[in-house]
Amino acid sequence: MKGKVYLIGAGPSDVGLLTIKGKEILQKAQVVVYDRLVGTGILTLIPEEAEAIDVGKRAGNHTMPQEQINQLLLEKAQQGKQVVRLKGGDPFLFGRGGEELELLLEHEIPFEIVPGVTSAISVPAYNGIPVTHRDYTSSLHIITGHKKQGERLELDFEALVRLKGTLVFLMGVSALSDICQGLIEAGMESDMPAAMLQQGTTAGQKKIIATVAALPEEVEKQGILTPAIIVVGKVCALGNSFGWYEKKPLFGKKILVTRPKERSGTLSGKLREAGAEVVEIPTINTMPIWDNKRLEEERNHLNEYQYLAFTSPAGVNIFFDTLRQQKMDIRSIGAVRIAAIGAGTKKELEQRGLFCDLMPEIYDGEHLGILLGETAQKGEKILIPRAKEGNQQLLAEIAKRTEAEVTDLPIYETVYEAPRFLPEHIDMAVFTSASTVRGFAQAGKHLFSQEAQTEQEKLKNIGEERTEQEKYRDIRKIQAICIGKQTEAAAKELGMNTITAKEATIDSLVECCIEYSIQSRNRTGL
Repeated sequence: MKGKVYLIGAGPSDVGLLTIKGKEILQKAQVVVYDRLVGTGILTLIPEEAEAIDVGKRAGNHTMPQEQINQLLLEKAQQGKQVVRLKGGDPFLFGRGGEELELLLEHEIPFEIVPGVTSAISVPAYNGIPVTHRDYTSSLHIITGHKKQGERLELDFEALVRLKGTLVFLMGVSALSDICQGLIEAGMESDMPAAMLQQGTTAGQKKIIATVAALPEEVEKQGILTPAIIVVGKVCALGNSFGWYEKKPLFGKKILVTRPKERSGTLSGKLREAGAEVVEIPTINTMPIWDNKRLEEERNHLNEYQYLAFTSPAGVNIFFDTLRQQKMDIRSIGAVRIAAIGAGTKKELEQRGLFCDLMPEIYDGEHLGILLGETAQKGEKILIPRAKEGNQQLLAEIAKRTEAEVTDLPIYETVYEAPRFLPEHIDMAVFTSASTVRGFAQAGKHLFSQEAQTEQEKLKNIGEERTEQEKYRDIRKIQAICIGKQTEAAAKELGMNTITAKEATIDSLVECCIEYSIQSRNRTGL
């Protein structure tokens, strides 16, 4: 049985710029062959069960030669696999996509092309530069600026100047001086606006706007990192006035979200809306306890309880999903009073048509225990379906205040997950529970040692060295944004720098990230 190859353009890096079709196919892939320019946020969409192969193409360093990549795609497809070739930008724009298809065609392997958003248009747009504008230019020309070291850049500069359009040079960082000099010698005005745009759509985005004559000197002075593109044309003058992305409060910040994948959407969305580059690396997963004898015993006595207390949205879902699977009517809980630890749990209950009677003002186990202890009377029964290793302070606070009968019922386990992909640096990590902190610590054995060391060695081999700011192998250097006191305590125990949200809500967490971002900018003067 023959497989199939999908050539997908991943866009410039921002996960929001991956096309809907590209995302749908990626999440069904059995094998993913990806380039280094694909954003980490997009790589985290690869299914856990899929084989992910890094072919590591970047300037001056190819982990795998193009011919081997072509052969790899063929071999995986011949094994009957659904193969995704994931490429930065658009696969047919200087992406050598055509070369990869030739071998597949020769062996009659079916394939599809999923175009991607090219950096030639998206990166200028994220920097406030429209590549065409009625008052400035009506044409756009995309040119490869790539050249081998020591060789002359072979371009018809006179033809490019005669076009009088916007010129976008991809892969041209090392050839910047040659490009600018060639354009001026071919007759372009030396004061023509020009820009160098670094790592567009990511936390590393930076723009340098000058004239075509002054741009090389400005880039030398300010520094630039790859990938970057060069834009030449009158529209570059609009970059400062039209700039919008850099005005967002979390612009320039890469934030790690560690909560379980099924719960990360709202938090990640709000952080991205505020301008952050978000990388979702769940460090825990909640797994129902299968063949749960205690739950089976309790299900026939649910109407005997006066209180049903939930300590997490996961607990709500697993408890009621289990009842449904066992064909138990929700009315079997009787006239029980329902307690929720916080707003997220309350919302999950409401989505099931249940409105909670009790919720503490401070969303943590201690204050839920205080509330239940002060409300439940002697002899009344409280059922707490929750994680196997739940917070013991909840039970202690109840016991201090009442002689109610408490049943602590484990219905799920927290499983720690090792991350598959490593972002080169992060500015903050957001934690929504103590268990996500502990999961992060477990992941840290992977994050801050083996892969980080491998990445550093790769950079050394091509003559690059990360700055100290970019090295985060030491977990104590992580800025932890915590949802509450227990989460903060877990992070401090690991030696992390911590900031705790004023309220245990997603909105308060996002606001906390923004405040930290503003403070750090004020400290650095940026």
